[in-house]
Amino acid sequence: MDDVFIHQSSYVDLPCEIGAGTKIWHFSHIMSGCKIGNNCNIGQNVVISPQVTLGNNVKIQNNVSVYTGVECEDDVFLGPSCVFTNVINPRSHVNRKNEYRKTLLKKGSSVGANATVICGHTVGKYALIGAGSVVTRDVPDYALVTGNPARVKGFVCVCGEKLDFFDNNAVCKCGEKYKKIGDTVQEINL
Repeated sequence: MDDVFIHQSSYVDLPCEIGAGTKIWHFSHIMSGCKIGNNCNIGQNVVISPQVTLGNNVKIQNNVSVYTGVECEDDVFLGPSCVFTNVINPRSHVNRKNEYRKTLLKKGSSVGANATVICGHTVGKYALIGAGSVVTRDVPDYALVTGNPARVKGFVCVCGEKLDFFDNNAVCKCGEKYKKIGDTVQEINL
């Protein structure tokens, strides 16, 4: 774990993999069996449970617990105090560790502060979940979702700007181009 910063107040259980350039800040706990990519930033009071996989350049803000069953691809952003679940019907007196459901956050997706992602769903690439939203179903690529339950309110560019479509085409002010086909959006690579 060369080239990794781990604050002295944090715990890292071995074995786990932590990529170069990653920083783990105050009072965090990284549990055994984790795979954390390069150049990640794990904020204060974060728990990464066993067998969690984080891609490269994942940013996790303060007070987030990433439970077993959650996988974050590259460039995912998890806002402060966002919440994940891994069991649909928890009971303290019933052991359901064999019932964990997978939650996948695809490349470049962002979860806003205090949002909740119910387990068993996929957050599409570059999707943006608004602060305080509750995700109860899959989120399409590039979708902007808000509310409880979270619903699609529009689509965003890889840079995070909201897209305006005309005749099912959009050009972001950053220059990226998109096409809307039904309820999905795709980048146009020219």
